[in-house]
Amino acid sequence: MESRDNVKGIAARFAVWSARHRALAIIGWLVFVVGVTVLSGQAGMIEAGSKDFGNGESGRADRVVEQAGFPVQGAGEMIIITAEKGPAPEVIREVTEAVQATGATEPVAAPLTSEDGKSVLLTFTVRGDPETAKDRIQPVLDAVAGVQRAHPELYIAEAGDASGDKLIGDELDERLNRLSMLSIPVTLGILLVAFGAIVAALLPVGLAVTAVVGAVGLLAYASHLAPAVDTTMHVMLLVGLAVGVDYCLFYIRRERDERRAGVDPHRALVIAAQTSGRSIWVSGLTVIVAMAGMFLTRDTTFVSFAVGTILVVATAVLGSLTVLPALLSALGDRVDLGRIPGLYRKRSGNRVWGAFLRLVLKRPLISAVLAVIALGALAAPALDLRTKGEGVEDLSPSAPITQAFLAIQAAFPGGTGPARVVVKAPAVTGTEWDAAVAEFKRQALATGRLHEPVTVEVNPAGTVAVVSVGLSGTGSDRASEEALAALRGTVIPATLAGYPDAWVGVTGDTAGSEDFNDQLAGSMPLVFGFVLGLAFLLLLVSFRSVVVAATGVVLNLLSVAAAYGMLVFVFQYGHFESLLDFRAADGITNWMPLFLFVILFGLSMDYHVFVVSRIREGHDRGLPTRQAVTEGITATAGVITSAAAVMVAVFALFATLPLVSTKELGVGLAAAVLLDATIVRAVLLPATMALLGERNWWLPRWLGWLPEVSHDVPAQTPQTRDLVTSVRS
Repeated sequence: MESRDNVKGIAARFAVWSARHRALAIIGWLVFVVGVTVLSGQAGMIEAGSKDFGNGESGRADRVVEQAGFPVQGAGEMIIITAEKGPAPEVIREVTEAVQATGATEPVAAPLTSEDGKSVLLTFTVRGDPETAKDRIQPVLDAVAGVQRAHPELYIAEAGDASGDKLIGDELDERLNRLSMLSIPVTLGILLVAFGAIVAALLPVGLAVTAVVGAVGLLAYASHLAPAVDTTMHVMLLVGLAVGVDYCLFYIRRERDERRAGVDPHRALVIAAQTSGRSIWVSGLTVIVAMAGMFLTRDTTFVSFAVGTILVVATAVLGSLTVLPALLSALGDRVDLGRIPGLYRKRSGNRVWGAFLRLVLKRPLISAVLAVIALGALAAPALDLRTKGEGVEDLSPSAPITQAFLAIQAAFPGGTGPARVVVKAPAVTGTEWDAAVAEFKRQALATGRLHEPVTVEVNPAGTVAVVSVGLSGTGSDRASEEALAALRGTVIPATLAGYPDAWVGVTGDTAGSEDFNDQLAGSMPLVFGFVLGLAFLLLLVSFRSVVVAATGVVLNLLSVAAAYGMLVFVFQYGHFESLLDFRAADGITNWMPLFLFVILFGLSMDYHVFVVSRIREGHDRGLPTRQAVTEGITATAGVITSAAAVMVAVFALFATLPLVSTKELGVGLAAAVLLDATIVRAVLLPATMALLGERNWWLPRWLGWLPEVSHDVPAQTPQTRDLVTSVRS
């Protein structure tokens, strides 16, 4: 019969139940995944719309415009024509006629000439719904390309909302989908090398994929409370594959190790549940806490990421603690079916790691100092970290549409991303309004940072006006920020702010980016404090040690700092530009530091909890700390290496995408995981714990009330033998 005194902990009790009712557990998991997916189609996914985005003044301005009843405008497009002595009038006419002959556009506006006279800009809108304009822009692109072929001595190119969506958005979506599909066989290939057996390699992939599918179904319901952004599912796949594979690796490897040591199959399952299973739910809870920090940003994108990642981690933990034990119980030793010659090993111990670890522990102080110096050197560039909004320069510099955007920006500063000054008043018509706009235009152009064209749109009710003005720079660089500061801080207060009973706000790409930065800067201390504080408390309760909790937090911060430094070194300082196909900018994408922090902190805790749990297990058996460290890290080195290889390979795929932000994400995550699995876990952690000795387990007396959590392998007793017999039957 079952004895709860000998089967301790949530993970072990789940495992025993699943082993006893394996058919129910397996079928139940499949019904859950399929059922949630099918029902989510009926519930529908609520996607975030324009009203859900925006921060600060720019966000309010966008909402004022949205509610003002402006006619729906078509997607805007621009064509630049450049010649050494300026384009001839007949060429301008030829381009105009070719565009209008497609029937897909409204009339082309009068041409604008650049200050140097070498370029002309034609602007127009695409007829119909701007959301679907990309589906109707191809004939226009073909027409422009035809004129370019007829005049090879000129530069004629098109860029805009519809062409950008088609040539950039569609390509990005296609490559993201391809990457998502590619990540699964890449993961499977690494697991085949790690396990050397086909069935054992398929289990983690199968569980991770079904966990992601189930979590996406749950996201549909959650989106009714917090609308989802379109990239959330890609982030869920990224995180779901990482944690799902990790958890299965931890569990399967421990069960296989116990089995190969001669332990009874079902007792091996109980041992795996009470050790690796416990580490899984502690790690999962820590990852969830890290992801929950994104809620504090109050930003729609981050909130959507938080909901999605929490759901996929929770689903992966549930699957690892329920259906995985059932599958292992049902398969038994058949989990090693499909052994691959040359890869399958009966023991998971790694002699290379063992020899390296002995070298580290022979001189722990020197090893720790060298590791800290290495991480410090990698982190040093982070002291110069700056952030910026996303702009045209973040696209692949080799893409024709990127070159078109940059050419337009160079010839017509501010033309591609103007500031939009929104004025809400009882009346924005009449001579007084015209005088205010004229004075605004005069003072704006006098700054030298604000440029033509200056245009004015008024809503049908005559109560809201949008005054557009060009900004210097690219829209996301320092010149644009300085132009925006002049607009907000000098021009508007001296002009439109004095218009009777008016509320004035600035929106546009640059303003939105600055307001987003300001809100993010205000929330980052809260996010960091929340994640670090709760992670410390979770480690403290799990290991009953202030020292283990503190070192865990510090080591993970070192990994994050090194990742920040590498991002600055590559993307801000411009190393490996040709290899990664990007153009260096004067900052890192503004949302990247916070997102990397929560993701890396959560994933690093995966390794930390698993490794330290194995070390604590040896200590609880009576081993000296140094011997427990040697045994724990040697025993986990193989699985940590395999898990890190999966993460590095999957994350590195993101560096192949066309946007700089996705390259930053891929390089940052891959580099940090690699450093964490090598320098941090293989050198700094064992060296630090060896130096601290028994002080690792120090707990103040006033915290003695914390619950005792056993990390030791349960002893075989008559009650557990009865339990094994009942499970077998």
